[in-house]
Amino acid sequence: MTPIQQEPKSSAKYDSSVVPFGIHVAGAWAWRVGLILVVGAMLVWILGQISILIIPVMVAALLAALLLPFVKLFSKAGLPRGLSVAIAEVGLIVAVVGGLFLVGRQLVAGFAELSQQAITGLIKIQDWLQSGPLGLSNDQISVYLNEALDAVQGNTDVILSKALGVGSSFGHFSAGLLLTLFILIFFLLEGEKIWEFLVRFFPRRARPAIDGAGRRSWVSLGNYVRIQVLVAAVDAVGIGAGAAIIQVPLALPLGVLVFVGSFIPVVGALVTGAVAVLLALVANGWVNALIMLAIVLAVQQLESHLLQPFIMGRAVSLHPVAVILAVAAGSSVAGILGALFAVPFLAVANSAVRYIAGRQWRNDPALPDIYGLPQPVPDSGTNGGTSLDAESDVEGAPQVP
Repeated sequence: MTPIQQEPKSSAKYDSSVVPFGIHVAGAWAWRVGLILVVGAMLVWILGQISILIIPVMVAALLAALLLPFVKLFSKAGLPRGLSVAIAEVGLIVAVVGGLFLVGRQLVAGFAELSQQAITGLIKIQDWLQSGPLGLSNDQISVYLNEALDAVQGNTDVILSKALGVGSSFGHFSAGLLLTLFILIFFLLEGEKIWEFLVRFFPRRARPAIDGAGRRSWVSLGNYVRIQVLVAAVDAVGIGAGAAIIQVPLALPLGVLVFVGSFIPVVGALVTGAVAVLLALVANGWVNALIMLAIVLAVQQLESHLLQPFIMGRAVSLHPVAVILAVAAGSSVAGILGALFAVPFLAVANSAVRYIAGRQWRNDPALPDIYGLPQPVPDSGTNGGTSLDAESDVEGAPQVP
């Protein structure tokens, strides 16, 4: 018998005398990373073209993670699944509409008084411009105002197009809101079936890992939403109550604004805090504004040093630097919506990567039995853990990577 002849080695091996090893490795990394970035940019562009569909799905996912515990609670009480979903979603709509109605009444009642205070503030600013270090005369102030009016009148077309754009955006917002509520019904009613349907698109060997990572990511998303609601409520109550105590007008709408803005990390707190201080400045003067600034800083320090590290950090396992970078990247890519979804997206991705890297699907009791994976058995040791060998404990078990 003749010995099996080996295939000749490929001649594509690099020549170290021409290309150093470091440059060879850097080049291999460079084209792969570049390809990933190109594909990622294409994916972001495609998603941007269908944002009217993607955004309602993402908002519905956040709301479903928030409302699902209530649906399960109603179901355990003996109510049908459909009725539980209806109660949860209608309750959400009533809470939001009731809050907006209450805020609207406060705004209507407070704007009359606030407008008079704003006029008084403008008169004080005019007196300061005349008697202050600038020393402007009435004629100079009139010239500057006329120039500002001419600039506004000269850009009438731009302003009109912006107004029409706002109307179009309102139409998109209404359509997106209806679509979100419609998707939310099915997420709460048939979320498990929808996820099982999506898992079937993956190769059979990868399904246990994908399924387990998705379920773990969903738990992380639910933790994020519930903790963020708690943090936002603490911020809203703290700043709103402080504004009411020092008699800043529109304290209730201000609290609602703080609650909504708290869902955008870092940026939301900065903007809503500035609005609170500005409102106190216009209404009650410098001393009241400084007190309001102290209240805002105290509440934000409570959030950043107590709530975020001890509650939010444990819920999503994200470092504050990662949160700041995620918000900056999200806002640069997709504006306010990018900043809103950056942290939950990072939390979901972090949970999925940790789950897959740790091969945790081998010992995950949350996975259904359809994969034929061995179930964890109590460990004989004293630590109360589990013992599992996914490749030997069960005969004929699928060999997952």
